[in-house]
Amino acid sequence: MTTTLDAQQFGKVAVLLGGRAAEREISLKSGQAVLAALQRQGIDAHPLDPDDTVLAQLRRGSYDRAFIMLHGRGGEDGQIQGALETIGLPYTGSGVLGSALGMDKYRCKLAWTGAGLPTAASVLLRSAADLPAAAALGFPLMIKPVHEGSSIGMARVADAPALAQAWQAAAHYDALVLAERWIDGPEYTCAILDSEALPLIRLETPHLFYDFAAKYQADSTRYHCPCGLDAATEQHLRELALAAFTTAGASGWGRVDFMVDAAGQPYLLEINTVPGMTDHSLVPMAARAAGIDFEMLVLRILATSLRRG
Repeated sequence: MTTTLDAQQFGKVAVLLGGRAAEREISLKSGQAVLAALQRQGIDAHPLDPDDTVLAQLRRGSYDRAFIMLHGRGGEDGQIQGALETIGLPYTGSGVLGSALGMDKYRCKLAWTGAGLPTAASVLLRSAADLPAAAALGFPLMIKPVHEGSSIGMARVADAPALAQAWQAAAHYDALVLAERWIDGPEYTCAILDSEALPLIRLETPHLFYDFAAKYQADSTRYHCPCGLDAATEQHLRELALAAFTTAGASGWGRVDFMVDAAGQPYLLEINTVPGMTDHSLVPMAARAAGIDFEMLVLRILATSLRRG
C-alpha cells in the first residue's frame, strides 16, 4: 500500500527531534537521518525541536502531520502523542496508551505477565526498604530506571552492596527503579513494521550487557542478521515479539528486545515505540534484511500517520 503513495499525499511534515530527555543527542541524530531521507523523496519535511510552545509552532507552521523522532520522556511516553491528539494532528507510530505503557518497563511487564507472556522475575524499587526483596531474587541482577531508554542508568550487580549503589545511581534518573533477574544467554531484537515482525537480529558485545556505549559508540558490537536460529525457532520468536508489541497497545512501528537462556526459554525485556534511526540503529538493519531500504522504511513509517487522518 505504502509504495503507491506519493509525496503530495503527506503534505507538510514536521519531523519532531531533540526534545529535553536524556536521549536528546540520539534523537537529534535519528531525526536528521529521517529528515534527509524524507526530503530526498520530495516530501515537504521540516525539523522541529519542541519546547513548551510546540503546539503553537505546529499550528503556526500549518503542518499536516508529525513524524515523531523523540526518544525517551516527553516523546516516547505518550506526552507528545496526547498533545497532538488535542489539536487533531496525525502522527507516526503508537498512540497515547501504547507509548505510555511501552515507556514504563514495570507496568509493561505486568501487562505481559497478565497475558501469559514470558518475562524475567523482577522487583520494583521505590526505596531502600525494597532492596532485600530484590536481593531475594538471587544475584546477579539487572538494575534499570523504569522510564529511561538507551540503557541509561542500567547496571549489572553481583551482590547486595553493588545493588544498593546501582539503585542509588538509577534513582538519579527515575524515582522508580526495576531490579530484574539476570538472564544468561544471547540478546535479540525484533523490529515491527505495519504489524509485521521483521528478521531477528542477535546482538553480541564484549561488554557486560548491551549498554549505551555498546549501542552508540563501540566498534566491537556485532549484529547478526540472519540471527543464526533455525527457521521455525525464529518464526516462533518473531510471533512472540509481535504479541508483546500488540499486548502493550503499541502500533505502527517499533522494536521488541528479549533474551533467550541456555534452555531456549525467551524472556521479554522491553519495547521501544520510537527506536533509534542512526547509523548504529537496529530497525534500519532489520529492514534491509527484509529488502526495505532506508528511504522506503521512513516512508512506510510516515504512512502510519495516515491512519489518524
